[in-house]
Amino acid sequence: MKNKNILVSGASIAGPALTYWLHRHGFRASVHTTRRQSIAWRALAIALGGLTLTSCSNPVQEVEETSAAQTEAAVTTVSTAGKQLFSLPFPHTNGRSCATCHVLAENTALSPANVEARLAANPQDPLFHRIDADDPNAAIPTYEHLRKGLVRVVLPLPDNMDVIDNGGNIITPADRKIAVWRGVPSIENTAITGPYQLDGRASNLSEQAQAAITSHSEGGPVTPAQLDLIADFQRSVFSSPRARFVSELLEHGVPVEQLPFPEDYMQLNAQEKRGRELFKAACAGCHGGATTAQITNRAIHATSFFALEPDGNVVHTVVPGQAPTPVNVPHPNSEFLNVGAGFFSYLGQIGQFPTYNASVELPRYRFRFYTDGSRQHPITELPPLPITASGDPYDLNPALDENGAPIAGPNLAPQWFTTDPGRALITGDPRDFEAFDTPPLRGVARTAPYFHDNSHETLQDVVDTYSRFILPVTAPLNLPAVHPPEFPGAPPEALSTAQKQDLLKFLNKL
Repeated sequence: MKNKNILVSGASIAGPALTYWLHRHGFRASVHTTRRQSIAWRALAIALGGLTLTSCSNPVQEVEETSAAQTEAAVTTVSTAGKQLFSLPFPHTNGRSCATCHVLAENTALSPANVEARLAANPQDPLFHRIDADDPNAAIPTYEHLRKGLVRVVLPLPDNMDVIDNGGNIITPADRKIAVWRGVPSIENTAITGPYQLDGRASNLSEQAQAAITSHSEGGPVTPAQLDLIADFQRSVFSSPRARFVSELLEHGVPVEQLPFPEDYMQLNAQEKRGRELFKAACAGCHGGATTAQITNRAIHATSFFALEPDGNVVHTVVPGQAPTPVNVPHPNSEFLNVGAGFFSYLGQIGQFPTYNASVELPRYRFRFYTDGSRQHPITELPPLPITASGDPYDLNPALDENGAPIAGPNLAPQWFTTDPGRALITGDPRDFEAFDTPPLRGVARTAPYFHDNSHETLQDVVDTYSRFILPVTAPLNLPAVHPPEFPGAPPEALSTAQKQDLLKFLNKL
């Protein structure tokens, strides 16, 4: 067991709520706080529903009313210099700062509404730089992707990957880089999660900040001290006092598996309580723990990775008298998942699913994976060329092989191309094809649109998609698809209409 003697010094925020929790769970803390710090921790105690003698008539209401002010006060206290570096462009850049895309007034994300307003007010805003134009080389640039909240991300291919066409010919660019379009994630709560970026390519916030300055601001190296100040600022930004409380416990050595779930201590109404229990059943397997970013159900994770044939199709076990079963390949050290987000974008591009990003053209790629950087010994190709039941290449029903097993790739359906290979672009591992990080859900109601490329406009859209397509697969024992669909022709759902509203109510509380 870890040493439970924890010094909580004046160098960090500490107070009654933290002291109570530490002592209650066997951690011996020596606490020194200023009056200002104690006041801040009174609010955190309220956020936990009264773990100290502090009380109020309506704890939830008080938290909601004071959360923004407390967050801003903490930001100013912790890292004024870092906030300035975050907000102002560095010399010799294209005029963009971190806050150009991580808008401080927009929960540090980039909403389509914000882009529209800035474009109408000032087309010369640094946001509208050619690097994020639909066509950077156009005589008159347009910004339809940006208007969906998307920015261009240019990444190098791993040494063991090539880009190929539908004939299997290698068409890898000479610089071995490709571009994808991705949404701008909020920096709120980055103190309780990591690694960073949707594909986990940055191991720490200083590294992430330098990469953004290089690629999005087109600047050069900045000093480590400046990067650390930016990182300190990012670590000070939270979506709520509850998120800050979780961060403080982590900072003082409390193991992540021992962290309390703050919402268990909140005063919730009946609908919010039902939503909390639904969250635990439907979401916490992948968005678990106090951080809401832990994969706590490893069985769900294990069922997301498959053995692949050299042509990219999933290997199936065939037992007479039983349905063919996909062969899973464990990926125990991975915290990334393919829940089909990339496949939804593919469907949007071919007009088969109403994605929010369907009106803009996303990249279309196929890849060949090799054993190593010599690229002499291929392993597999993804996505595999579709073989469909009808012969129509855009039919979503796969053909069957001689054993009755479906002929399909990792999304278990025919797919002509990928719009973003996700984590595989970092690791070169075909198991990571279209896999992305599991983001924390604290503050999620205020950072629309959703998924890695803004394929879903609203949180209601996300819950609908999970109810119809994802939960019946990831949690069949707890949430089978037994509820009638809301619309004619739609599949049965894992959640009823009332349950979805309960879950949304709780997600708005996180």
